[in-house]
Amino acid sequence: MRVLQKEGMTHQSTATSEKYSATRQPIELLAPAGDWDCARAAVENGADAIYFGLDVGFNARARATNFHLDDLPRLMAMLHHQSVRGYVTLNTLVFTDELAKLESHVRQLVSAGVDAVLVQDLGVAKLLRQLCPELDVHASTQMTITSAAAIRMAAQLGVRRVVLARELSLKEIRSLSAESPMPLEVFVHGALCVAYSGQCLTSESFGGRSANRGQCAQACRLPYELICDGEDCDLGDMKYLLSPQDLAAYDLIADLIDAGVCSMKIEGRLKTPEYVANICQHYRAAIDAALAGQPRKLSVPEQRDMELSFSRGFSRGWLEGCDHKRLVPGLSSAKRGVLMGAILQVRGDAFRIDSSVPLAVGDGIVLEGDRFAGREIGGRIYELVQLGRKVPSVTGGMVEVFLQRGTFHEQEGLVGKRVWKTDDPKLARRLRATFESPDAHKRVPVDVHVNVTAGQPIQVTATCPDGTHLQFSSDHVTEAARKHPLTVATLEEQFARLGGSVYQLAKLDATIDGAPMVPLSVLGVLRKQLIEQLDAARATVTPRECQPEALVPQLLDCILELDEELPEATSSAQARLIVLCRSLQQLEQTLACGVREVIADFHDLRQYAQAAKLAHAQGANLLVSTLRIHKPGEDGLFRMLAKSGADGWLVRSLAGIEFALREQIPFVADFALNIANPLTAQQFMAWGAKRITLSYDLNRAQLIQLASFIPSAWMEVVIHQHMPMFHMEHCVFCSTLSPGKNKSDCGRPCDRHDVKLRDRVGMEHVLHADIGCRNTLFNAQAQSGAEIVPDLLSLGLTAFRIELLRDAEPAETEQLIQLYQQLLTGERTGADVWRTLRADNRVGVTRGTLDGPKNPLAIL
Repeated sequence: MRVLQKEGMTHQSTATSEKYSATRQPIELLAPAGDWDCARAAVENGADAIYFGLDVGFNARARATNFHLDDLPRLMAMLHHQSVRGYVTLNTLVFTDELAKLESHVRQLVSAGVDAVLVQDLGVAKLLRQLCPELDVHASTQMTITSAAAIRMAAQLGVRRVVLARELSLKEIRSLSAESPMPLEVFVHGALCVAYSGQCLTSESFGGRSANRGQCAQACRLPYELICDGEDCDLGDMKYLLSPQDLAAYDLIADLIDAGVCSMKIEGRLKTPEYVANICQHYRAAIDAALAGQPRKLSVPEQRDMELSFSRGFSRGWLEGCDHKRLVPGLSSAKRGVLMGAILQVRGDAFRIDSSVPLAVGDGIVLEGDRFAGREIGGRIYELVQLGRKVPSVTGGMVEVFLQRGTFHEQEGLVGKRVWKTDDPKLARRLRATFESPDAHKRVPVDVHVNVTAGQPIQVTATCPDGTHLQFSSDHVTEAARKHPLTVATLEEQFARLGGSVYQLAKLDATIDGAPMVPLSVLGVLRKQLIEQLDAARATVTPRECQPEALVPQLLDCILELDEELPEATSSAQARLIVLCRSLQQLEQTLACGVREVIADFHDLRQYAQAAKLAHAQGANLLVSTLRIHKPGEDGLFRMLAKSGADGWLVRSLAGIEFALREQIPFVADFALNIANPLTAQQFMAWGAKRITLSYDLNRAQLIQLASFIPSAWMEVVIHQHMPMFHMEHCVFCSTLSPGKNKSDCGRPCDRHDVKLRDRVGMEHVLHADIGCRNTLFNAQAQSGAEIVPDLLSLGLTAFRIELLRDAEPAETEQLIQLYQQLLTGERTGADVWRTLRADNRVGVTRGTLDGPKNPLAIL
C-alpha cells in the first residue's frame, strides 16, 4: 500500500492576496528594543526583526538601557532561534578620534552575527562597506533621505536599505518606490519629531548636547509663545506649538505595502516592554490581514489599549500629506492615554464623571493642566462608587471616582476639566504575560516530510521559512505491520507535539509504502532529533569576512596624502571672509563693506537673479543656497537656481549634489550634510565639492582635530551665526496664523508677517519659512567662534563664514563685518570681537559649540 499525503495541518495563515504577491521583499515588522525585556516582548508578539543600540555609544537613544557588546552573541542567538533578525543602531555622527573604536565594535558585531547596522554618518557607511562588504548597511532616518536622488547617492556608499524621513506622504513614498529598487523602511507608529531627523540642532544650541549624538533634550515638547510683528498673540490654551501628536498608521498598512514599503517600523527604544508587546500585537495583526487581502480596522477597545501604553494623541503623521492643525493641536505635549470625559462635580477627594471608558480601582488617571507649571493633578483610583454602591470596576457611565486623600488641595476650577485614563494594571499584567513566560509564545513554523517504507530506516526532511533545510534518518528499521499500520494521522499527531521548543508543525507530508508499523517511542525519538537538529542548524552563524588589518589608520593616512589627488578649493595665502545674506538689503550692505565672496539664502528664490547681478557688478563671487530638504516633484526649484546666473551653489542635500554634478555646477557642501570626520569629508570632496562646511556638532577640540587630518583648503568654517535649531516640515505660520491646513490654502502668512517664538526663559527665537514652506527656528542668540580663529589660521584654513539673520541698519551690518575682517587680519582678538558685539547689545552672544570641550551628558 502506498499513501501520499499532500496536505497536513496548517497552524497559521499563509494566504497572500494577488494584490500583494508582487511585493519585492517579504513585509517586515520591525520593533524597538531598549533592553532585554523589550527584545523578548518584540519576539513573542510578532516582530520579524528588532533594532537596538549599544551602551558603548554611537546610537541615537543614549538614554535607553541598551546592550553591551558582550551581550551580542547571546542576544543574536535568541533572536535567530525564533527566526527574528537583529539590527544594531550606529546612527549618530562619529568624530575623528572615535573611528578606530567604531571599527573595533563593528568587527564584534560581525562576529556575533548581527544582521545589519543602521548608520547616519556617510563616512561610516563607506567605512563599513570597505571593512565588511557582506554586512548589510541601512541608512537611518537620521540621514534625512527624502528623494530618489538621495537614495541613489546613498547606494553609492553600499547602503542596502533606506529608512525614509517621517515627513513623506504615501504619494511621495510611492513615487520613490517606483523610481528606485532600494528596499524602503518607514515608521508606522510612535513619537514624531517636529524637526527632520538629522537636521535638529536645538539640543546642541540650548544645552551643549546633540540629537545627532543620541542626546536629544526634547525641547520640542516645551511650551512656546507666539510673537507676530512684535505683538504677543493670544492662542488660548495652544502653548505646545512644536509638539506633534504620535504617529499611528495601523489602518494604512495595506496602502504602505502597496506603495512598496518592505519594513514597517515602530518607534520606541525608550518605551516599556509592555508598550513593545502591545504595539507589536496590533501591527502584526494588521500586516497579516493586509497580506491576506483583508485589511482590518482597529476596534475601539483595541485602539484604547494602544493609547494606554503610550499616546500623546494618535494621528497619521504626514502619511496623508500636511495638515498642520491636526498634527500639532498644541494643547499638550505629555502622554495622556485615553480621554474619560470632563468633571461634572467635585466633593472632597472625589469627582463625578460620565466616563466613556471602563475604569477599575488601581487605574491611573490625570486631569488636564500645565505640567511645566506644576498644575497637573493625577494619581491612582482609590475607590469607585456607582449607583450608590462601591464597585471594583465599571464599564463606563456615571461614576464617582475617589483619589488618595489630599490629592485636591483646592477644588476651584476643577469642574469642566478633562480627565484621562493613563494606566491599566490589568492590561499591563496581560501584556507582561506574553513575554515573561519561560515557554515561547512565538513559534517557528516547520514543514515536515516523512518517508516510511517497510524494511527501511525512516527518512525525515524539515524546512523552515528562514531557509533552514535538513534531512536525517532513524536508526530504527521498520517492519511490515501485522495489525496497526502507520497512518498519516499518527505522524501528524506525534510530530505536532513540539511543545517546549520554539517550533510548530505547519504542514506534514508523508509517503508511506508497504504498510509499515512504527512504535510511538521511535516517533518520539525522531521528534526529539528533529528539534535538536533544527536548533543546531539554525544556531550556526554564517561567517562573514572583515578586512584583516585595522582599516581606519590606513584610510586616515591616505587622506593626509590627498592634497593633489582630490579637487580642492582655489585658495589664497590670505584668510578671507565669506558672508551669507538672507535678503537683498543684507547683500547690498555686505557688498558695500568690500566683501567679495557672498552667499544668497533668500526666502524668494526669484530674487537670486537680481542678487547675481548685484554681486557681479561689484566683482564679487556669489553662491546661492539650495533648500535643506528636497522631495519628489521639487526638481523645478533646482532648475530655477541653475538659471539664476550665480557662480555656484551652497548645497544642503544629497539631491542637490546629484543635480549639481549632472549640470556641472560648482558647489560647496554645507553644514546640513553633517560632515564630522575625515572619512565623510573625503567622500564629499570625491563627489566634487569645492569646499566643505564642517558640522555644527563639533566642539572646539573636535573641530581642530578634524582640521588637522584633512587638507586645509577643503574647509570652510562658520564663525558667526544664529544656530538654525528646528528645521521642520510643520509650518507654525499655517497652524497659528491661517484658517488653512497646508500650503494649498494657507494664504502664505509667512510672506506678510515676522514671527518669533518665545521660550520659557524669555528668549525670542526668529522663525523663517523657505520656498518649500518648511520652517526653521533660529536661536535668538548669536554664536561666535571668534576665539578659535587663530588656531584654525595656524592650521592653514583660509575660508571663514559669517551668517546674517535679521535686516539691520547699515552701520550695524558694517560693524559686524568689520570686526571679523579685523579678526582675520590680526587687528583684533577673538575675545575682543565677541565682547564688542555683546557691548553693542544688538544680540546676545554665546560661544556655543565652538567653546571649549564639553561634557556630552550635560543637562539642558
